[in-house]
Amino acid sequence: MDITAQGRKAEELRKLHGGPRVLVLPNAWDVASARVLEELGYPAIATTSAGVAFALGYPDGQRLSRDEMLEVVARMVRAVRVPVTADMEAGYGITPKDMAETAKAIVAAGAVGLNLEDVTGDTESSQVDTALQVEKIRAIREASASLGVSLVINARTDVYLVPIGPEVTRFEQTVERLRAYRAAGADCVFAPGVKERDLIQKLVKAVGAPMNILVTPGCPPIPELQKIGVARASIGSGVMRSTLGLVRRIGKELQAAGTYSELFNGAIPFAEINGLIARREP
Repeated sequence: MDITAQGRKAEELRKLHGGPRVLVLPNAWDVASARVLEELGYPAIATTSAGVAFALGYPDGQRLSRDEMLEVVARMVRAVRVPVTADMEAGYGITPKDMAETAKAIVAAGAVGLNLEDVTGDTESSQVDTALQVEKIRAIREASASLGVSLVINARTDVYLVPIGPEVTRFEQTVERLRAYRAAGADCVFAPGVKERDLIQKLVKAVGAPMNILVTPGCPPIPELQKIGVARASIGSGVMRSTLGLVRRIGKELQAAGTYSELFNGAIPFAEINGLIARREP
């Protein structure tokens, strides 16, 4: 992709976080899912690291390499016309220098944004020190901007998701971290694991930055999230896991009854999906 055009796409994505509507991102995990979502009119495509990992035979949590992740991301970028933002887990490294290399690799893959987590493993003990995470965000900003594509950074804290620390401390921990990430250059901040309306609203007001919420069972619907000031709503691996749930239902029905009602319930016709995939690359 031409670097000037890629830079413009980054700015397009950045502007989508400024309202007045919530940027809704049902995350894709391959070219087919990305194309289907683009065809529906979504203005950007976000990837799901868990979905990509599952499709490639890995568990979630930085078990696949940066290059493997970005190979899939690059395929999606080539397949769609809209901006693509990549879920890069914790950045596939531990130092600011590693983050600069990751930023350069993301730009080379054609993506214009990324999610960056602040835990590197499955437990509370793997959370990155706030000061170091701030340095990592700055390194991504500086390295990508130097290439002409200032990546849209969605900086995530997993204080609620893991969860980390006593319950009474989580709100203040989250606010402190997200404010620091915003000050370091994050365009949007992300607090997965938060789903109660009042808590979401309280976080939005306290952090004072575009807020990304992970849609999970019990989370308010999109119009309600918009009303309380959420800038971005993502589904994570939810769409991919729902697709696998359909695969399981089809398999069970074939085993139990030898029928296939689930198989054709809502399936995209072959000619339609074939034509969608055959479309020339932008």
